[in-house]
Amino acid sequence: MNPEEREELARLLPTPGEPVLTIDRHDVLKDHLMRELTKDAQETVTASGARESAPRRRFTMIGIPLATAAAVAVAVVVGTVGSGTPTTDQEAVDLLNRIATVAAAKKPVPVRDDQYLCVSTQGSLEITEVEDSGTQVFRRTDWTAVNGKRLGLARTTVLSGPNLPGDRTPKGVAADMILSADPNVTTYRELEALPTDPDALLKKIYDDTKDKHSINRGAALEMIGDMLAEATLLPEVNAALYRAAAKIPGVSVVEKAKDIAGRPGIGLRFKDRDKHDTWVFDTESLNYLGSDEVALLGAGIVDKVGETPGN
Repeated sequence: MNPEEREELARLLPTPGEPVLTIDRHDVLKDHLMRELTKDAQETVTASGARESAPRRRFTMIGIPLATAAAVAVAVVVGTVGSGTPTTDQEAVDLLNRIATVAAAKKPVPVRDDQYLCVSTQGSLEITEVEDSGTQVFRRTDWTAVNGKRLGLARTTVLSGPNLPGDRTPKGVAADMILSADPNVTTYRELEALPTDPDALLKKIYDDTKDKHSINRGAALEMIGDMLAEATLLPEVNAALYRAAAKIPGVSVVEKAKDIAGRPGIGLRFKDRDKHDTWVFDTESLNYLGSDEVALLGAGIVDKVGETPGN
């Protein structure tokens, strides 16, 4: 580590008294994530019966880099979806286009390269490696450099449920982990540069995921879903993502849906998505709430790591 990186790391570390993720906890969480990834890859089977590896996600849960997610709990979640019966595809397409119109009307947020994207989420993790196995509910805030060239920070707080093996952090106490810049993960600036024409955007997504001619469009939908949180700050890109999603067959409306945090809204479900997750939107404002896997609690731009958009 050169002197500049050491100085940057020291500046990002929390003030004394704030618990930092220990090396032991880092290793435990990393091992858990690798087991989940290995399991997912093993369970991906082609129609002919041959096994193939799951594609690497350029975007992960609410824009969190996969390479750094090993440092904290990853959201392998079991959500609650409302009891509404899925309706026709055309109703869902119309809803996506209305959501896009609302998104496009919002004001863009001016962003400087020296700022940070702050995204707060809530998710859950099924833990089976401990005696009191169960569902862990946690909240997480990530600060990532707008241009992807500086260190960031992930702050995770377990709200309820069992801890991972070896993790003795008390409930309600935040644990911090430095996030290294990852050249293989799409930055906010790269997201900002995406095509705003829905056809061009969908073509790029298909090209990036190699998903155009697959039996389902799960990888393309996963990529779109992973971009929605950050894209709330980019009206034109956000609208294009929804209009691109409207061009993928198999979408249906769930009239009564809930995100993983229990907030009610109207949902959109894609029948060909591997995990059949549901995007949830506020019924009145049509703002994106998250999904039945990950709830979006807030997204904004801040000047320093540790700040939140409200302060």
